[in-house]
Amino acid sequence: MAKDAVGTIMITGEQIQQRAKEIGLQIAEDYQGEQIVLVGILRGAVLWMGDIMRNTDLDMIIDFMAASSYGASTKTSGVVKINKDLDTDVEGKHVIIVEDIVDSGITLSKLKEYLESKNTKSVRICTLLDKPAGRKTDVKVDYIGFEVEDKFIVGYGLDFDQKYRNLPYISFLKD
Repeated sequence: MAKDAVGTIMITGEQIQQRAKEIGLQIAEDYQGEQIVLVGILRGAVLWMGDIMRNTDLDMIIDFMAASSYGASTKTSGVVKINKDLDTDVEGKHVIIVEDIVDSGITLSKLKEYLESKNTKSVRICTLLDKPAGRKTDVKVDYIGFEVEDKFIVGYGLDFDQKYRNLPYISFLKD
């Protein structure tokens, strides 16, 4: 892993932890007395989902999906493929999709439609990072950790070709 390929720290681990607490409190308030299903989008959202879980005082079920539109590239292909579906029946349940980053919005838009087709009570999106400059489709993001500029982001679960996920902060690939 060539750390010289990574830029400066954009968001520290401490900032991420603080924002996870704030969002966890907001989710608990929004769904007070309800059960939620957190659906983590593998693999990038694993760390962020753990932070959200620890900071949300609600009855919850967790599950995971895997979807891709990037492969080993830094640009989306625009084609969304579900590589792993849910094991949990979400009919009649409040679902929160937990994602690492919303870039083009294509993957999340398709996943939200897919989950809504399962007769859920509601489907909301919680993302660690939002990159509005990359948006190619309109998708409503309900809980946003941080907005980032239009760079290829790595760290804290986000990767480039499976590298840099383990960085304890958010950074970017240098050109």
